[in-house]
Amino acid sequence: MAQAPQLYKDYFLQYASYVIRERAIPDLVDGLKPVHRRIIHTLMTMDDGKFHKVANVVGEAMKYHPHGDASIYGALVTLANYDLFIERQGNYGNILTGEPAAASRYIECRLLPLAKEVLYNPEITTYVASYDGRSKEPIAFPAKIPVVLIQGTEGIAVGMSTTILPHNPMEVMDAVKAAVDGRPFSLYPDCPTGGIMDVSDYQDGKGKVVIRAKLNTSDPKRVIIEELPYSVTSEMMIDSISKASKSGKLKISSVTDYTTDKANIEIDLPRGVSVTSDFINALYAYTACETKISVNPLVIKDDLPVQMTITEIVNFHAAHLMEVLKEEQELRKKHLFEDLHARTLDRIFIEERIYKRIESKKTAEEVEKAVVTGFKPFADQLLRPISHDDVERLLKIPIRRISLFDINQNRKQIETINQQIQDADYKLGHLKEYTLGYIDDLKKMIRDQKEKRGGVKRRTTIKSFEMVDVKQVAQRDKNLNYDANNGYLGYDVKDGQTVLKVSEFDRILVIRKDGTYTVEDVPDKEFVGKGMLYCVFADKEELAKTTFTLLYQEKNYKYLFLKRFQITSWQLNKPYQILPEGNFKLLKLSTVDNAEVKVEYKPKPGLRIKEEKFYFSDYPVRGVKARGYRLTVKEIASLHLRAVKEVVSGGAPTLFDDEDGGSDDHAE
Repeated sequence: MAQAPQLYKDYFLQYASYVIRERAIPDLVDGLKPVHRRIIHTLMTMDDGKFHKVANVVGEAMKYHPHGDASIYGALVTLANYDLFIERQGNYGNILTGEPAAASRYIECRLLPLAKEVLYNPEITTYVASYDGRSKEPIAFPAKIPVVLIQGTEGIAVGMSTTILPHNPMEVMDAVKAAVDGRPFSLYPDCPTGGIMDVSDYQDGKGKVVIRAKLNTSDPKRVIIEELPYSVTSEMMIDSISKASKSGKLKISSVTDYTTDKANIEIDLPRGVSVTSDFINALYAYTACETKISVNPLVIKDDLPVQMTITEIVNFHAAHLMEVLKEEQELRKKHLFEDLHARTLDRIFIEERIYKRIESKKTAEEVEKAVVTGFKPFADQLLRPISHDDVERLLKIPIRRISLFDINQNRKQIETINQQIQDADYKLGHLKEYTLGYIDDLKKMIRDQKEKRGGVKRRTTIKSFEMVDVKQVAQRDKNLNYDANNGYLGYDVKDGQTVLKVSEFDRILVIRKDGTYTVEDVPDKEFVGKGMLYCVFADKEELAKTTFTLLYQEKNYKYLFLKRFQITSWQLNKPYQILPEGNFKLLKLSTVDNAEVKVEYKPKPGLRIKEEKFYFSDYPVRGVKARGYRLTVKEIASLHLRAVKEVVSGGAPTLFDDEDGGSDDHAE
């Protein structure tokens, strides 16, 4: 049993590491989660230029992905709807309405040319064994574009999460080009659903954005939602509007969804209500017309989760693209040299009739030796020494090809190969210029591909605006009632006195007769006791202008104390005490700036001073936890308060406190 905690720790760490690396967080290099990478790898192995049933693709992908067909199908639909690497055929759902895709047996897909161009290169891709050891799968594709920025991603792992919004592919490629060229750049999200985005707090991808729906308010009796915030469907939008209407926050007569390939939600207003700035602000405050998204660009880099800024991701891919292009040209040059070497061998083998040397040979060793010996006089023409594989290839040349061998054509082919080698050398020597030109070619490829499905223009408008706070637009139309007979406070309390006009988002300060006070959200119905002394909005600025004066008595010795204080800080729903610790009774709580306290003492033999007067202004304001000043040492018969100058802070009412100069409080 002693080893159990260590086992839990080890298993948890293994599970957490697996979820982070193998399921939820995308790789920085190709921007894909493992399931997406396995889907694209599957489509590459199946690629024949024709469409494949998604059900077949899912079945093939299960060779690599150990988590079932449902997760593969869902990931494939999501990946296809990015419209970057997969061409769709059939009903793949609607991101505007939230309509799901058709079943996998009814829809088809195939790879787009862009996927093969920017992802596929087996010779520079590292492969590992699949989960069952029967196949090979890539660790990461050597992507030539920042896929993670173009597509965006979301994922929740153990103890961490990632949220990267999608970006416009043309703007991303322009940013990569600027990074390669050493120029400054800025990059902001571009969502497929459009909308209006405030990026003032984007913080290069580590902050947050506020996105609003695009509203058409040209008709004073109708609002049309033409573009939706990112991740909000028309169904979600209508639900939020209906909920706000039922709760009385919005006055509408109907809301109708006409969304197809474009958002179109009509909100009709009732008689007597028109489209005003207050109505629009209420839409933003109470419905999904305004959403705030916190972004967190977390990716897997060098096998570890790393949080990076958008600029860092672009700079990484700029350097990565140059490195991939360099590897490809070096690989191309290597293949060209091999091709040139092979054609040189073919020419010499046929021109110099080296094949005649093997006619009398009896064994394979003698045949190979004869061929190698035949090439010795021409060693200076070869790019490298002849190998066993070279000999095997030469011996497989058919007689027909030897008899029809065209020397002039062979020389032209060799000349073409030499030109291609020179081209590779030039690109390697001018790698920066070659990379910039390659980016332009990719942009044209993306543009041509996207033109078929809406083009590459920016869809989300960048604009600064103030986020609407529901507390600011909420109307104080509820009566906060206090039933002194039963001790209940709230806007659902039917009897009693109306204390304040409130909204459901307000917070109030409540001081009770026993000296406790709390700051809390406006209650619907709460028992606060039959002796509530004070109730006001918990506004720190206004309360900072209010000075409370507390008169309290020590029960055992009957001493009278006075304390002046302010309430300027609190924790929500935490009870505090204005009376000091000990056996004390609260006599009076006042909010006037200054008052006269007249104390009458109980008659006793030899008592010469029968009454005394004290003034609030003679005593300093102290902390709410401080003890008060002792005013008397004699037993009190009664006390009277007379306001010298009444100051009501911020128009706030002083409740359940007699301060008209004619009240008495009798000591027990």
